[in-house]
Amino acid sequence: MACFHISTIFALLLALILLTQNIAECRVTQETLNTAFGTSKGPKHSTEGTQWAVLVAGSNGYYNYRHQADICHAYQILKSGGLKDENIIVFMYDDIALNEENPKKGIIINNPNGSDVYKGVPKDYTGEAVNTHNLLAAILGNKTAIKGGSGKVVNSGPNDSIFIYYADHGSPGVLTMPTGEDLYAKDLIKTLKKKHESGTYKSMVIYVEACEAGSMFEGLLPKDWNIYVTTASNSDESSWATYCPGSDDPPPSEYDTCLGDLYSVAWMEDSDAHNFQTETLEQQYEVVKARTLAGGDEGSHVMQYGSVDLDKDPLSVYMGSNPSRHWTKPPRKSHSSKGKGGKGSKSSIVEQHDADILYLQQKVRKAPEGSSKRAQAQKELDEALSHRKHVDSTIEAIGEAIFGANQGFEVLKTVRPSGQPIVDDWDCFKTLVGTYEEYCGRLSTYGKKHMRVFANMCNAGVHKPQLVEAASLVCGEK
Repeated sequence: MACFHISTIFALLLALILLTQNIAECRVTQETLNTAFGTSKGPKHSTEGTQWAVLVAGSNGYYNYRHQADICHAYQILKSGGLKDENIIVFMYDDIALNEENPKKGIIINNPNGSDVYKGVPKDYTGEAVNTHNLLAAILGNKTAIKGGSGKVVNSGPNDSIFIYYADHGSPGVLTMPTGEDLYAKDLIKTLKKKHESGTYKSMVIYVEACEAGSMFEGLLPKDWNIYVTTASNSDESSWATYCPGSDDPPPSEYDTCLGDLYSVAWMEDSDAHNFQTETLEQQYEVVKARTLAGGDEGSHVMQYGSVDLDKDPLSVYMGSNPSRHWTKPPRKSHSSKGKGGKGSKSSIVEQHDADILYLQQKVRKAPEGSSKRAQAQKELDEALSHRKHVDSTIEAIGEAIFGANQGFEVLKTVRPSGQPIVDDWDCFKTLVGTYEEYCGRLSTYGKKHMRVFANMCNAGVHKPQLVEAASLVCGEK
């Protein structure tokens, strides 16, 4: 009898084990089917943490309309994705929407047929509060270091994701800010290192729209910080403005300035048109890379840096996973496919450094012939062009004074091989830039295109006393 009971119990246990295995196999099979047919209930990368975003327009002035338009558009994308205002930190000078030159007061658009992207954008840091000090403090979550603005910072934890997007002018080793000192690559990397060491994020994505943007990360950003970066340009080329007056895809006739930047509208219009749950960062990168280089000798090379393996993450990890978000807008073509110089073609893009000249040319063209308004516009254009020639000749003369007429040009124009930072001694770099500005005047947005010159001086062993002597000779005693 006892044997019978033992056999029965053993049989029941065996049946229970088999049943449990079958249930587990069914679950695995269902999950496999869900993945294969895109019906999985969640993204591959966990979004259990908070999603943070920092949006930065690094310029001011109506001729730089496009940078704040880019940032406002990015805010609308993240907001529709489900990010909360308390987790989106916006840096923008805020002098565009109500600018006297804005034909639609209180409204900012980012493409010729676009809707208002300004409405609802948080004004966290505006005017003088848009500076490098506040930006780096906000990224680190250091609220006590903030001066002015809302005081909002990235108060992130170990399970959180962070998305940072910057749009403005750049130059070798530097991103421009509208007030105070510009953001140097060394200081940005130092801040990212601190953030990494604090363990206060799970993964981070950085998109950068600027000339020579690759120089902010080339040879500087490690691959093991869980930070994935794409830039509008490599370390030695311009990025491009788009939707510009007089092009194949111009803004409405009442606008005298470009509405967006090519890399920026490429990623944002792609985002507008796709499901964040299914499109990956890699897929977006490929789309943006192709669109941004569509002109061959025009356009720029979109680059990747850091933890590139993060590009397998869906956009939803960083831009929101709101299931009710709509993605019905088809992406626009913002680049002439006719090619440069083709019959009847007018490129839809303009180099970042030349966008202000286009703006001034538009003001001259649209002002009545013989009017004081036209005379003033022509004066501003002539002064801008004259300033460029002056800066170019000053830099060339200083180079010749230090290296000699034969060697000067070669040394100053040297570009290091891919994978190397533009300079080894960043303190030397900042010192020489400051020394030049002390003797020859503050570098304008255009003038900063020559920043590589000072990096090359440092790499060639030039120190402050040598530059002081040359700058005094060329620009006069301070």
